[in-house]
This record gives sequence, C-alpha cells and structure tokens, in this order.
Amino acid sequence: MFDIVRTRWRQKYQTMAWPDGPPPALPARFAGRPRLAAGPVENLRDALAACPTGALDVAEGQGRLDLGKCLFCRACQQACSDGQVSFTTEHQMAARQRQDLVIRPGQDSPAPARHELAARLFSRSLKLRQVSAGGCNACEADCNVLSTLAWDMGRFGIQFVASPRHADGLLITGPVTRNMQLALRKTYDAVPGPKIVIASGACAISGGPYAGHAEQSDGCAAAVPVDLFIPGCPPHPLTILDGLLRFVGRLEERE
Repeated sequence: MFDIVRTRWRQKYQTMAWPDGPPPALPARFAGRPRLAAGPVENLRDALAACPTGALDVAEGQGRLDLGKCLFCRACQQACSDGQVSFTTEHQMAARQRQDLVIRPGQDSPAPARHELAARLFSRSLKLRQVSAGGCNACEADCNVLSTLAWDMGRFGIQFVASPRHADGLLITGPVTRNMQLALRKTYDAVPGPKIVIASGACAISGGPYAGHAEQSDGCAAAVPVDLFIPGCPPHPLTILDGLLRFVGRLEERE
C-alpha cells in the first residue's frame, strides 16, 4: 500500500488543464475536421472513387463531405493530387443538427452543438447510459477513456451510469444491428423524461462502413430521436468531451 501511495505522490496532479488551459497535444497522425478547397469538381474524380462510404460527393456543382459518413481514413486526401481535400488537426466536430455535418468549400467554422434543454437542465450534472448497438468497441473504448484520471469528465458532472432508470439520456455507439433495435428502444423508453440522445461515431450516425447492410439500421436515428452527433471512426476522446461540454453549455461556441 505504501508503494501505491508513494507512486501516486510522485505522479502529482494528472488531470489535464483543458478546457481552462490548452488542449492536450494530439499525435501527428490525428485526422481532424476535413477542409474542402474550391476547385473544379473534375479534380475530385479520384477522391470520389477512393471514398469507401460515399462521404464525399458532388452537389450543385461543388464538392461536399459528410462528416457523419466519413471514416477519416484519408483515402480521399491521398487520391486528390491538387490538395482540394485535406484533413486539419481541428478536434471540434460535434453538431446539434445532422445537416450541419455536411462540409462545403470554404466552410471552416465548427457547427453549433448547444442544446437549450440540456444546457438548462444538465449543465452541472449529466448522467448517460452508454449503449453499444453492434459497434466494434473502438468508439466504446474512447468513451470509456473519458472516465480515466487524465480526462476525468466527472469533474464536469458528466458520468456513465449502469441503469437507464438513473440516466438523463443515452450515448449510442454502433450501427444498431437488427438484434439491438428492440433493446435500444426499450432502453430509451426506460430513461425518464425529459431525456436526450447522443450518437457517437460514424456507425451510430450513418451506419459507417456497414451502411446499406440489411442487418443494421444505418444509425440510431432510425430507432430513436438524436440530439447530438459526434463524428469520427472512432471519435477522439477530445472530440467527444468537447461535444458534450458544448452540448450542455459548459463551453462557448466559436464563431
């Protein structure tokens, strides 16, 4: 026991300073919010063919990229020789409205994530039941990281709970497989109102790489109403926590 106490004393304060200080340093391989530059759509031909989920397409004579479908694999960037598609290190990607996840050329500002009901009721205490609705466990793992000493989302009053009866809402990962549809709906019904739903990860938003498969629902919006969308495959813990804090009004929205 003394060894444990001694080690803990040497470690000192481990929780990151963010959001009161700078965010944690992200690795060079981190793929954050994509950026589309204006240019001829003909130059996107190879990038369009490289995208495995159809996240990148052309509408009204210009390219657009749907963060809700994006796997952040960078295949489009690698295929686009003129740099029309690139990935920044911007972690702030969560959005209140599904349509706000669609990025067009010159659109660099993050979408609003604040939810008025959540900001009014849950800004100091938000209890979430996490539901893995057929996910690969990558999104689930990055959600679990938020409860560790370094991230400590509990300091904001945000916690995962075991029972939907004790929750203010659901945080859903996975594409909602056929076998999970009823379980998810029953879990949602068990949460006392007013309640909120958060879709975390490409699978929960759009079905991810499994979109269109008959054994899943192309995301949780087919089963329950969604109040916050957090893109990624999986979303980085910083993206998740940033989305949650903006959702409940603990972080100011950037213009």
